[in-house]
Amino acid sequence: MSNQKIRIATVIFVFLGLIGTSFLVGFNAGELHPKVIKVVGLTNLESKNGPPTDFGTFWQAWDIVNNKYLNASSVSDQKKVYGAVSGLVRSLGDPHSEFFNPDDGKKFEEDIKGNFGGIGAEISVKNDQLVVVAPLDNTPASRGGLRPKDAILSINSSSTDGMSADEAVKIIRGPIGTKVTLTIARDGWQKPKDLTFIRDTIVVPTLDFEMKAGDIAYINLHSFNGNSNLLFGQAITKALTAGSRGLVLDLRNNPGGYLQVAIDLAGWFFPRNTLVVKEAYRDKTDTQYFSSGNAVLKDFPVVVLVNNGSASASEILAGALRDNRKIKLIGEKTFGKGTVQEVEDLFDGSTIKLTIANWVMPSGLILEGTGLSPDLEVKMTDQDFEKKRDPQLDKALEVLKSEIDKNKNVLFKIK
Repeated sequence: MSNQKIRIATVIFVFLGLIGTSFLVGFNAGELHPKVIKVVGLTNLESKNGPPTDFGTFWQAWDIVNNKYLNASSVSDQKKVYGAVSGLVRSLGDPHSEFFNPDDGKKFEEDIKGNFGGIGAEISVKNDQLVVVAPLDNTPASRGGLRPKDAILSINSSSTDGMSADEAVKIIRGPIGTKVTLTIARDGWQKPKDLTFIRDTIVVPTLDFEMKAGDIAYINLHSFNGNSNLLFGQAITKALTAGSRGLVLDLRNNPGGYLQVAIDLAGWFFPRNTLVVKEAYRDKTDTQYFSSGNAVLKDFPVVVLVNNGSASASEILAGALRDNRKIKLIGEKTFGKGTVQEVEDLFDGSTIKLTIANWVMPSGLILEGTGLSPDLEVKMTDQDFEKKRDPQLDKALEVLKSEIDKNKNVLFKIK
């Protein structure tokens, strides 16, 4: 069995596969397929969560199902084992932990290699409800009116009650050019509405850069991917060469990406060895991540835009900027996704994705389920979206100009 710690600070993983539990499945040497081995009276004496666990209840239920269920012969033992393992993981009550059987993993791999598409929305489960984290810019989701915090009640008329984010993704994905309908509930709506999207190939730009008001750099970072740090550096070089005196960093609707990219980007703003985030484990130990960049922007006036669609790596960077530099966050409260998942491969190709740690900010704030509250709350109304107004950006420019005025005699240059 192999395991891999996935430090991808994002909401939904484009990865399928999970783990089963050895007390349910036995393997004979040289066999590719497991046989169900019934061990009556098996007790886990090493239980760390209370008294020893007697697995006799499981086997009693197994016998009752096999002996009395009307259509027991139509359901294979292997399928029942997978169902039991899935139930084990679901019992944790963690929307980010999930089991996938081998077929699910194979189908997903075939999809991403073939001509399949989606709508361009990051989704998660929050308070037992499937919700939109962020519609990605210039995708069917954003063009079709999807918003952060939208509750997805059904997909193609099938209820999402009890559905995991990964299960929803498998339904929403499909051949390019085909339609998918989501029933959406939104704060301010009197009743849910159906929104229909045409699936397409989703290409997410890394960032957009432009100068605003003459001397203010505006960088809209869409994701934390392998090119983000390089492209961010190129944008900053252009900005400083043009005489920029301040930066608006827009992390709205950015669902995250690689943790290391957030650490690398933090290096532009902090001196070396500044704490960015901690990974806290169940045994009270932690792993600390420190900045290691050139700190070109360590004294540069900066404000950060966030909203309900800012999650994971976005929250890590935004929180570190505020904790270490007292940089103001403007907009709306962030999503609150701050856990680490580990992917474990099982013998037969099934896998488990399991939450193993929390992200903890330098201030001690645990991001998961909490998120970051902005220093200045500015909400976007339906009218703002319809008329393409951006009061959040307007406020950010106003605050930054005030900050620049305090440093009007300071000229920033590339080091």
